[in-house]
Amino acid sequence: MEKAEKVLFADKRLQVPDEPIIPFIEGDGTGPDIWRAAVRVMDHAVQLCWKGQRRIVWKEVLAGEKAHQQTGTYLPEETIEAFMDYRIGIKGPLTTPVGEGFRSLNVTLRQRLDLYACVRPIRYFPGVPSPVKEPDKVNMVVFRENTEDVYAGLELQAETDKAHQLLDYLTKEFGWRIRPDSGLGIKPVSRTGSRRLIKAAMDFAIQHNRKSITLVHKGNIQKFTEGAFRNWGYELAKEIYPEKIVSWGELQGDLPKDKILIKDTIADIFFQQALTRPEEFDIIATMNLNGDYISDALAAQVGGIGMAPGGNINYENGYALFEATHGTAPKYAGLDKVNPSSLILSGAMMFDYMGWGEAARCIEKGLERSFASKKVTYDLARLMDDAQEVSCSEFAEIICENMES
Repeated sequence: MEKAEKVLFADKRLQVPDEPIIPFIEGDGTGPDIWRAAVRVMDHAVQLCWKGQRRIVWKEVLAGEKAHQQTGTYLPEETIEAFMDYRIGIKGPLTTPVGEGFRSLNVTLRQRLDLYACVRPIRYFPGVPSPVKEPDKVNMVVFRENTEDVYAGLELQAETDKAHQLLDYLTKEFGWRIRPDSGLGIKPVSRTGSRRLIKAAMDFAIQHNRKSITLVHKGNIQKFTEGAFRNWGYELAKEIYPEKIVSWGELQGDLPKDKILIKDTIADIFFQQALTRPEEFDIIATMNLNGDYISDALAAQVGGIGMAPGGNINYENGYALFEATHGTAPKYAGLDKVNPSSLILSGAMMFDYMGWGEAARCIEKGLERSFASKKVTYDLARLMDDAQEVSCSEFAEIICENMES
């Protein structure tokens, strides 16, 4: 067995050793509970697939409440350095501290590592309770821009000297008439940020034989930010993939089997159509705030945010941080109660990113069988007929058993 090594990135490709060192943050609140369950499932999947020839060497790094207790800061610089050094990591949910200098620990990690693509695969597992009639029609991957829009938004508080200075300037220079008691915010949407996000969505669609890419925006109102995002997407498709990606306007007749369709829709219309005809959507590329709403709304259609994995990725340098997409649920902390599926599926997503797809499929099959058995955590059991409620750790053991069968 080889010694533990770092994941490297060369020639625009990850180089993953058989024993990669992967930093992890267990998270706040219920984080330790779901981390113990998730790591049990991930390690078992790797063992089943490679019989000891591969393994993950886990390295704990600190963030959130645990970091604050041990180091006096919520996000030690050593944690940022570890993710940069080892390139791929995974984390549980983190509390956002109040008055500590961070908008959000999650946002800070994404911005410091320039993880510009928030990738959220959303699919339905048979047997999981859903509020819609046909959740099986939902099978989308959302690419949400992770560094601009409201994440990079700059604000001035209403009725302060600086707000009045900016209001005066906007009135004099642009003739903008804004109520004098307004708070002010600027949301940047750049060509550079938009293009690299949309390119990541296009590359994913091509690599995974998907059928369409939808640019979701509010460009009918915000023409020079969200409308520009849409326009840059169409321009990019023509520029780099003219033989592979076609728009509605270029399409004559049915979509050829070797082509991918690029289209766009207004954000509010997307929410309606995602409910009424979700099968028409495949890969979604959108800006930060739209992507936030869209990801959670789609997750609700397939059983809730506890079923949604997520990864924050920089495809240009290989950095990636996978995570549970839900909150810390502190009232359930230490009760071994909550659903660990989001973090487990994020682990499967991490394995796919590493090129260890066999382990990812093993985890997904184990989850499918576990949901079908109706032996599930409380959040799902209370919505199922004849279900047996199990603890978080018991659910992990059930998944492991079902991966073996």
